[in-house]
Amino acid sequence: MAKATRKSILLVAGVGIQDDVHSGPTVRHRAQIRRGAERPNLRQVHLLAGELHDELFLRGFAVGPGQMGENILTRGIDLLLLPTGTRLHLGSEAVVEVTGLRKPCSQLDDLQDGLMAAVLDRDEHGTVIRKAGIMGVVAIGGIVRPHDPVEIEFPVAPHEPLHPV
Repeated sequence: MAKATRKSILLVAGVGIQDDVHSGPTVRHRAQIRRGAERPNLRQVHLLAGELHDELFLRGFAVGPGQMGENILTRGIDLLLLPTGTRLHLGSEAVVEVTGLRKPCSQLDDLQDGLMAAVLDRDEHGTVIRKAGIMGVVAIGGIVRPHDPVEIEFPVAPHEPLHPV
């Protein structure tokens, strides 16, 4: 599950991140394949807010970049509040279209006991909040490097909130 940090990654339109285990036009995740391997891959790119690492550290977890399977770590963007269809312009070339929330899996507990529960929460109505990041597809390919700027392009209203994919 863990991804090594790199000096750059190549995003390929319609496929995902070059050489990533989850790249491809159709589903690649084990649980997704069981439901139909020919379905479109809505999980080509996994983005995670760096602020989650900070929160987890304060709760006693030591999680570094890439360890939770994320391809891109952001700062200063509330990823979980972005609507479906938001386009994230990464660096000078690449664009990722947000498809939904990541469904955290039990493999997180293999990394550190209790980590899966730590990335789940509930709001005041009891609704589950999945904090393990968002997923997207590569709309426009390009090279992305650490500290590249991220510009947010919201879809036309009305906005659809993110749902697990």
